Formats: sequence, structure tokens, C-alpha cells
Amino acid sequence: MSKKKVKTGVFPAAGLGTRFLPATKAQPKEMLPLVDKPMIQYVLEEARDSGIEHAIIITGRGKYAIEDHFDLSYELERNLEEKGKVELLETVRSISRLLTISYVRQRQALGLGHAILCAKHLVGNEPFAVFLGDDMVDSEIPCMRQLMSVYEKTGSSTVALQRVPGADISAYGVISGTCISERVHQVNDLVEKPAPEEAPSDLAIIGRYILNPEIFEILENTGRGAGGEIQLTDALKTLLKSQEIYGLEFEGTRYDTGNKLGFLRATVEFALKRSDLGEEFRRYLKTLEL
Repeated sequence: MSKKKVKTGVFPAAGLGTRFLPATKAQPKEMLPLVDKPMIQYVLEEARDSGIEHAIIITGRGKYAIEDHFDLSYELERNLEEKGKVELLETVRSISRLLTISYVRQRQALGLGHAILCAKHLVGNEPFAVFLGDDMVDSEIPCMRQLMSVYEKTGSSTVALQRVPGADISAYGVISGTCISERVHQVNDLVEKPAPEEAPSDLAIIGRYILNPEIFEILENTGRGAGGEIQLTDALKTLLKSQEIYGLEFEGTRYDTGNKLGFLRATVEFALKRSDLGEEFRRYLKTLEL
């Protein structure tokens, strides 16, 4: 059983968001709202609710809006206070209190493995969590908290898994593994973006990881893989030679907000769950000729 608590989360957010152009020409994709809250805020809230204390956001050029969002906003807060908008004021203030946040710039877009490596000097020799903002998980128990339960028992790096059938599997890192208990798999091998006929299983790695710090040295010595990028999956394959890795089929609904259809689905379903919007929005949807 691991005695080390996972306190730090790494949030890669340096991508260009080209699939959402022109909306992302002048604003970070991570700041696109699901209803009235930026996507990256949902992910940081999951981190907080999982017990993460320190967030490291990996940014790039033109990402200043992310820093501004999680900073204090004196003018706005004063305006809301003067107008007696107490509830809205508390909502705004709570954003800057979410977590202790550090920012690191990824100077080159060299892939997820490289983005994680940028956080090495801040993480140190401790286990850490990785959250990919394109993957939104709606669950009763936060997805990362579910992974932590496995890590606390094994002390081994742990990845979130989802079954992805058919041609879609080629967009993911995929594992072959041995099921050792309900929804928990010991990983035997990993393949990055395999052709459907070559995929070792239908168990795809989605955007939640707990990693032991040994991954940093491996990433430093990992060459460019698929897409000419430093792939985290390749580094995990190397880590597997010296350490066990586990995967968890998490409980919850995952939305791939990195594509437009997934983003629209998340927007609709998150809105329907809102106590202030859901009922009226549902009535509106029923009036549409679908």
C-alpha cells in the first residue's frame, strides 16, 4: 500500500485548439464554456474534489486568459460587491481559491510526454496526477479519486481506461492486460494509436493518470514517436519493464470535448442537469422537430 499521497496535478493546456477554429484563434480552447463555466475549471474542480492541493498548468503562447481566470479580479469583485450581487461575487471569488496554481510554458508543441516533462522541476520526487482537459468525466465519485483508490493499494502508476470499440481505437493509447479484480487490470503492454486490426484490446487510456516520478527520467530519454511527438504511452511502455502499471475502468460518463460533437453533447447534458436551467431547457428541446 502506498504511503505517499498524491497532492499535485499536472494539466497540459498548451495545444493550439485547431479543431475549434475560428473560435480558438484568439482564446484558449480550454476556456471554451460548457454552459457558463470554462472546460478547464471543471477539470480543476475534479482535482480539488479528489484531494489535489497543487495544480501545475502547462501553457503556451496566447494562453493568458487561463491565468487571468484563476486570478483575483479586483475591479469585477468590487463592482459586484457595490451592486449587492452577493451570490455572483462568491462564485467569482471561489474560482481564485480552487487550488494553489503554478504555470509553466511549453515552448514547443512536442506532445503530451514533453508537456508532462515541463513540470518535472515543480513536481519533484513525488507521485503526481495528470488531467487532460479534453476528457470531461461526470461521475458520482470523481474519476481521479477512483484512480487514487487503486494507487493507494498498489503504489504503482495507474491509468484510466474505457472500452472503445471499432475504428475509434486508433485514436488512443491501448493496453493489453490481466483483469485482477472488478474493473482493475494489471497492464502487460501498451500501444500508441494502433490500427484497429492490430489493437491488443478495446481498453483505451483516457485522460487521467497517476504517475510515479521515475517517469521523468524515462521521458527525458524517450524519442519522438507517433506524430513526431514524445508520447507518454511510449514512456509508460518503458516504465513497465521496471514497475507494475495498473488500469481502472472508471465509473462515470466521459465526454470527449476535444471534438465538436463531444463538446455539444457535454454542453447539452450538463445544461440538462442544472437546477436553474434543466427543466426549461428540456421543454425547449422537446419543441424542436428532430
